[in-house]
Amino acid sequence: QVQLVESGGGLVQTGGSLRLSCAASGSIRSINTMAWYRQALGKQRELVALITSTGSTNYADSVKGRFTISRDNAKNTVALQMDSLKPEDTAVYYCTAVVIPVWGRINDFWGQGTQVTISS
Repeated sequence: QVQLVESGGGLVQTGGSLRLSCAASGSIRSINTMAWYRQALGKQRELVALITSTGSTNYADSVKGRFTISRDNAKNTVALQMDSLKPEDTAVYYCTAVVIPVWGRINDFWGQGTQVTISS
């Protein structure tokens, strides 16, 4: 089984910064795309940023220039550096990874989510 555990959420003021981290563990052969999603109260879950195994990245328009996604393939981790935070960034942030396990089929796994709250 594969587990993803996020950390780094919290409460910051507008204009502040937070860094989210996510570690994948378990029977992992390799990981393809890793990504961060978020879901604000009453809204649909949306893609924030993704990074491929070769380091290519893609960002939601709303976070371009403010957020940076990175990964460490050796440690099976992905991070999201969030700068110039706005109240509209308030949401639960989820880490996800497309994992090729040691046994079984490729599958996507999700973390439990971490709350990010930006005060105005």
